[in-house]
Amino acid sequence: MTKICISIDNLSVWLIIVSTFSIGNNVLGAKKVSVAHVSKIQNFTYSLSYVRITLVTHFYTEYMLEYNEITLRKVIVLDGEPCEVLASHVFRKQMRKPVNQTKLKNLISGKVIEKAFHAMEKAEEADITERNVKYLYSAKGDVWFCEENDPSKRFAIKEDVIGEQIRWMKTNSIIKAISFDEKVISVRIPVKVELKVTEAMGAVKGNTVQGGSKEVTLENGTRIQVPMFINEGDVLRINTETGEYVERADKQK
Repeated sequence: MTKICISIDNLSVWLIIVSTFSIGNNVLGAKKVSVAHVSKIQNFTYSLSYVRITLVTHFYTEYMLEYNEITLRKVIVLDGEPCEVLASHVFRKQMRKPVNQTKLKNLISGKVIEKAFHAMEKAEEADITERNVKYLYSAKGDVWFCEENDPSKRFAIKEDVIGEQIRWMKTNSIIKAISFDEKVISVRIPVKVELKVTEAMGAVKGNTVQGGSKEVTLENGTRIQVPMFINEGDVLRINTETGEYVERADKQK
């Protein structure tokens, strides 16, 4: 939003300068500027100011979300920082106006808060960009990444900001880096990922029929509960939002 406004302001200044010269060389070269020339410059400046204000208002309105548009996965600006909507529920208390009760995660600090948005309130939608990056490793509370095609360009994000997503990431996997104000603040992994089982106890005869479960270790060290028929070497599809086993993607050959 701010960038757009600044760009339009700069454009206005540039156009005013150009217009001053283009209205007529005689305006600058004349010994005495006529009232007509001054009037032309003033009228043009007023018109341009109106266009600039209209454009800024248009972009500002376009980036604003109504209280009931602040929904799951949206990212809004709260106190100058981007916050992702983890949950939202619109309800009405007796005869009062509707309220949107939300749970927000600050994408910079990782802090989760609850906030209610009333019917007359709006929120600015954050200007978020995404790009592919490669996960490298985690150490001492930092999670390290590099640019997808340039290993020399590395950066780190605090592990508490990434949260539970770290459980489903493996070395050299490609994920999305989320940037705000041209700075990487978090990452986003796919809803479903595939990970190989590296340790699994053998199934006990009869348990596979009864639908029991057991704990296995995945290639990145994460341990989860899976059906008894899962074996070491199987590739599993995991839902990263629930942390649960979905299905067996591939069997050991």
